[in-house]
Amino acid sequence: MSRIKSTFAALAEQGKKGLIPFITAGDPNPEQTVELMHALAKGGADVIELGVPFSDPMADGPVIQRSSERALARGVSLKHVLADVKRFRETNTTTPVVLMGYANPIERMGTETFAKAAKEAGVDGVLVVDYPPEESVEFSESMRAAGIDPIFLLAPTSTDARIAAVGQVASGYVYYVSLKGVTGSANLDVASIASKIPAIKAHVALPVGVGFGIRDAASARQVADVSDAVVIGSRLVQLLEEAPPEKAAEMLTSFIADIRSALDSAK
Repeated sequence: MSRIKSTFAALAEQGKKGLIPFITAGDPNPEQTVELMHALAKGGADVIELGVPFSDPMADGPVIQRSSERALARGVSLKHVLADVKRFRETNTTTPVVLMGYANPIERMGTETFAKAAKEAGVDGVLVVDYPPEESVEFSESMRAAGIDPIFLLAPTSTDARIAAVGQVASGYVYYVSLKGVTGSANLDVASIASKIPAIKAHVALPVGVGFGIRDAASARQVADVSDAVVIGSRLVQLLEEAPPEKAAEMLTSFIADIRSALDSAK
């Protein structure tokens, strides 16, 4: 059983909802990434999504775009991200880590080379934003052969056919984009999310994490009431953008702990 699957099984047994924070590797500086990952785990993260910096992050809003730009300016590459995960694993062997990014860095490295390196580093899942499920059968098989869960996005515009296609190739969990737009967008519509989850569950036998537009404990609690997990990214990246470096880890732990408390009060 993968770390992700066992984590969600434990959450279900305890009647809890998952908390999946996102930060960009190398931001605000490469030396702090592992420290910040530990800070997220300390605050109560169930899974950590670690963004791989990319020059053209099409699904990301301005906040995460800027974080990628800062990391790239400091020379952070996919190899550096894998090294960060390996360092994290030296003292944390339980919190699943999902790499979230785009196809180009993986294809430059080579899928098989990446799968081997990611496994050795201790990566648990990979979410490649621009890999559609219909074209990802071989990629998904390569990841699963390495013990890595291929994770896919679904959106309000996803048809039943697209949801079913994701159900054929995904494992670990699926990430439901709660709104039409990029990361960091506002106008969270919980009723709309609630109406879409049953259609996803009809085709995908995996936990459903919901992200985009979740910025605080109140919105996280609302989303947790209708989903299996909450994904929060842009707000964390914005906090890191504004925080003094020496306070960043403490601030992340406190913020995530507040979200954790809100989720634990969810239905």
